[in-house]
Amino acid sequence: MTTTSIATRLLDHFGLGAAAQTGDWPVRSPIDGATLAQVRTHGLADADAAITRAQQAFEAWRSVPAPRRGELIRLLGEALRQDKQALGELVSLETGKILSEGLGEVQEMIDICDFAVGLSRQLHGLTIASERPGHRMMETWHPLGVVGVISAFNFPAAVWSWNFALAIVCGNPVVWKPSEKTPLTALACQALFERAAQRFGDAPQDLSQLLVGARELGERLVDDHRVALVSATGSTRMGREVAPRVAQRFGRSLLELGGNNAVIVTPSADLDLAVRGIAFAAVGTCGQRCTTTRRLIVHEGVREALVARLKKAYAGLPVGHPLEAGTLVGPLIDGASFEAMQAALRLAAAEGGRVTGGERLLQAEHPQAYYVRPAIVEMPAQTDTVRRETFAPILYVLGYTDFDEALRLQNDVPQGLSSAVFTNDLREAETFLSASGSDCGIANVNIGTSGAEIGGAFGGEKETGGGRESGSDAWRNYMRRATNTVNYSRALPLAQGVRFDV
Repeated sequence: MTTTSIATRLLDHFGLGAAAQTGDWPVRSPIDGATLAQVRTHGLADADAAITRAQQAFEAWRSVPAPRRGELIRLLGEALRQDKQALGELVSLETGKILSEGLGEVQEMIDICDFAVGLSRQLHGLTIASERPGHRMMETWHPLGVVGVISAFNFPAAVWSWNFALAIVCGNPVVWKPSEKTPLTALACQALFERAAQRFGDAPQDLSQLLVGARELGERLVDDHRVALVSATGSTRMGREVAPRVAQRFGRSLLELGGNNAVIVTPSADLDLAVRGIAFAAVGTCGQRCTTTRRLIVHEGVREALVARLKKAYAGLPVGHPLEAGTLVGPLIDGASFEAMQAALRLAAAEGGRVTGGERLLQAEHPQAYYVRPAIVEMPAQTDTVRRETFAPILYVLGYTDFDEALRLQNDVPQGLSSAVFTNDLREAETFLSASGSDCGIANVNIGTSGAEIGGAFGGEKETGGGRESGSDAWRNYMRRATNTVNYSRALPLAQGVRFDV
């Protein structure tokens, strides 16, 4: 079947067939460059109206008990389970990631729904000792307001769900501006939510709204004072624009930006484990994950052996149609990504790097698609090119002789998302996880940099933006805290011993 016919089948499955063929915005598949649909885009007036409707929905939804709000997300999780295969195929079709990764993305959505349902009964504060007799002090958490979500193409459904599931159980409506490259997945997610809301029965209208179009829609979410929180996933460049604009109006921003993630391999490492962990993290989603391994910092004692094994693994990687069984690497998202990859490889070579791979593949078969052989680049030092994130399957290899040197290389980049060490030395592992070790938001031992579970808070430091999504206590981003003091005595003692008698 062609990608267009597969898209038609999937869109009909989600009840989107007619709506996805009558618009002004062509949606193309990176698999073969074919046009999958023509969707209708929204204008600024649509964005303003959506925010207004979301504010109205907030005023009703915030008063619904949190466990009842959790029931809506439980129903969304059921809908996702029922349509996991279809949504996973659509994700793969629109992003070019292999089918198992598309299905894995939907599983992430199911998992965060499960997490949020449990969370809906645990949105708890603290009871705090008061210094005043006859007083009780506590904190309470309340719904925040309209949440704007701006998501990237590479995880067109999961990142929305991380924000959406938590925002809804915390009492907030969501206005979502997906990547203009992946609107079909967003439309399908919206259709599944509407199915869940219909089963729920009494949810306010407009809890979930979708804005399809270019960047000006995202800018409207960023600039509108009615949007209490803007959660934005994308490049560091994008974050530099979003953060000050939201801060100027004293709004909240939750930023998930670039990553330049490193794996350190020590002399004691299990190389069988390391090869598998590095390969998946470096080439999965064709290197288009924020957690992709982009730097390999390997001890000189094992460097030659490890690089030889990685080159052999890379040479045998099945690159091709992501919906075909056996494929491990699909295409880059578009030609601009391919050109960025080639430019980075040229710069690395000019800086003394030895490049293996990186060439375009399957061009005769798919002239409008961009399949590449993942590249390994052996560098003499950590240059400016290595310090920049290129959103493509490039693995820069650096050597070290002292573990402290490895840590310095690991941390000597502007980004601070994910990191890993492969070692069987307890001291090295614990040092890596300590305050003097990795400076990233995610630090792993004997697994790669990709594949975070939803139970932990996801995010990073420095130019990665400092935001945290998904698990742990990330829910607090979507709520406002109030400190409460109750006087149940007949006296009025003041704090800090102040006396003020009238």
